Amino acid sequence: MIDAAHTAREPRLRLGMVGGGRDAFIGAVHRIAARIDDQYELVAGCFSSNPEKALASAADLGAARAYTSFAEMASREARRRDGIDAVAIVTPNHMHAPVALQFLKRGIHVICDKPLTATLAEAKKLAKAAEASGVVFALTHNYTGYPMVRQAKAMISNGDLGDLRLVNVEYAQDWLTEAVDNKQADWRTDPARSGAGGSTGDIGTHAFNLANFVTGLTLDTLAADLTAFVPGRRVDDNGHVLMRYRGGAKGMLWCSQVAPGNENGLRLRVYGTKGGLEWSQEDPNYLWFTPFGEPKRLITRGGAGSGPEAGRVSRIPPGHPEGYLEGFATIYQEAARAIRAAKAGEPVPPGTTFPGLKEGLEGVAFVDACVRSSARNGAWVGLNL
Repeated sequence: MIDAAHTAREPRLRLGMVGGGRDAFIGAVHRIAARIDDQYELVAGCFSSNPEKALASAADLGAARAYTSFAEMASREARRRDGIDAVAIVTPNHMHAPVALQFLKRGIHVICDKPLTATLAEAKKLAKAAEASGVVFALTHNYTGYPMVRQAKAMISNGDLGDLRLVNVEYAQDWLTEAVDNKQADWRTDPARSGAGGSTGDIGTHAFNLANFVTGLTLDTLAADLTAFVPGRRVDDNGHVLMRYRGGAKGMLWCSQVAPGNENGLRLRVYGTKGGLEWSQEDPNYLWFTPFGEPKRLITRGGAGSGPEAGRVSRIPPGHPEGYLEGFATIYQEAARAIRAAKAGEPVPPGTTFPGLKEGLEGVAFVDACVRSSARNGAWVGLNL
């Protein structure tokens, strides 16, 4: 079970937040996740680009220090003896890089919502700055924090599936089946704020990251067919992607936000020479394992067959639902381990695993490649890393 308690020798890390103010869904998710394992305390924030809303949100959330400029926040917090240890960035995609750069150059650790940036050029610039700064940079691909995803990764790493041949991953939703007029849809369908990819950037990056994380495979080339089915929509709302991995494995990725009857249908299936695995986000505590020629087996979180990799990021007894918020919390917990090690000048504790710059770059490069391929009628292209 995950060690959730902070000790007298390890006070809570001081957390700041940029974005995520009043009525912001993802900001609330991050705040809950940061507190689940009792590792962080929210002390400062620039919660909105609207000054009035930024101050009101800080009052709502009980943040001791409120800012109306993220650049001012970075500068002032870096000068305080009790300044923030880390900042959570929960803005629309186009603001990830400008915000992160302000904190990176002042040596403040960063926990950023995905995707890394809106464009590949921004991602490369940000990655270079983060590497030069030496700070911890965590990207909240929260599905990598699910216990049974960790279980699947361990089983594949241990050779339970043999040589991998097939990877099928999909993330289907239906909330953009028609034109939608709300805050979430507004920025997610605006290429100036979301980036060139619509469903590919919003949920396709989650599917791509999940497949990479679990299998350990590296993409070689892809062929994509992206479509904006809703008239007037400027970014894709559906994507079909064929993938060729180094070593010979083949994959298919489908992401859609116009598939009626689907809510958050993230599903992964992996097949090798010795067997297969199946996992669904909407039933996250179950992992199906089928050794070739044998009956299908159900492995449950905390149940028989579930190993230490899953157990280390589990919080509650078997049979109780554990999922979305806890997945985010695992990323925050793992980042806390790395941040504490950095503050102490010590190596990161063994087993600490969270998405970072490498995964962020790959995700943005994936979107870029999908857009380029689709524009060339599904031509095979590589990632421009």
